[in-house]
Amino acid sequence: MTWDLLNIIGTIAFAISGALVAMEEDYDILGVFILGLVTAFGGGVLRNVLIGLPVDTIWEQGLLLKSALASMGIVFFMPETFIQYSKRSLHFFDAIGLSAFAIQGAIAATSMNHPISAVIVAAILTGIGGGMIRDVLAGRKPVVLREEIYAVWALLGGLIVGLNIVNSTVEYMILFVCLVAFRMLSLKLKWRLPHRAL
Repeated sequence: MTWDLLNIIGTIAFAISGALVAMEEDYDILGVFILGLVTAFGGGVLRNVLIGLPVDTIWEQGLLLKSALASMGIVFFMPETFIQYSKRSLHFFDAIGLSAFAIQGAIAATSMNHPISAVIVAAILTGIGGGMIRDVLAGRKPVVLREEIYAVWALLGGLIVGLNIVNSTVEYMILFVCLVAFRMLSLKLKWRLPHRAL
């Protein structure tokens, strides 16, 4: 149940995130749907390649695909005022997708008895993969490559899952909420990782 719930939450959040970025870049409706789908499923494809799951399992996720298409359609045809409000919520949708997919990626790697290093990398790639592909296709510098704290929260989620600190659905949901809260807090307080410009 945890896996399915996180899958749906992450897919919808990242699909909306991708659609909003596409509209900000003035893409047509096809571009909106393509960017949204890439954002929603790109991280999962990278994770599957990493931990040895079949990549084509993406085509078996009919419910997730329909959920992504429906959410992108709703966003695309919303009135302008609602779209402007949604654009201001872009970071929130991104945080939801990051947290849900990071935990889900860690669960997938853990279920295959991979070492904790692989669990952490699976969490990071699942959490940030779709967003990175989205930003590159939209001609933006990926958020994860800037100095702001982003991938750290995916790493933290993977570490907690990999160490078996959380086990029940309730604990996974608490972890999910905490990761979203810390991501938004790091944005509000402008937390930064050390960086050096040449």
